[in-house]
Amino acid sequence: QLQLVESGGGLAQPGESLRLSCAASGLSLNSYVIGWFRHAPGKEREGVSCISVSDGSTHYADSWKGRVTISRDNAKTTVYLQMNSLKPEDTAVYYCAATPRLYDINSYYYTQPVGYDFWGQGTQVTISS
Repeated sequence: QLQLVESGGGLAQPGESLRLSCAASGLSLNSYVIGWFRHAPGKEREGVSCISVSDGSTHYADSWKGRVTISRDNAKTTVYLQMNSLKPEDTAVYYCAATPRLYDINSYYYTQPVGYDFWGQGTQVTISS
């Protein structure tokens, strides 16, 4: 069973940066896509970015392009989400999730929560002055 644990959330001021981590255990990530999603109160869960762990190919939601970078470590056990120029409206719980790599990384399948099989517990990000 694949287990995912997010960390790195917290309180930041507008304009600051945060780096979230998603650590995996239980199974190798090499055949998976890891996606980052966020869920703000009163809104639907939305995709931020995803990465194919085996080859490092990435996809970003249009609204996040230029503000986030997704990456993985050399051991392929941890995926990172570097978020810059944070805004109050970025306040949300951020989740990482995993699903097998079956399609091109730009597939609509990987932008939707329903496409993912394993989820972490989430990490709260609060942007406030």
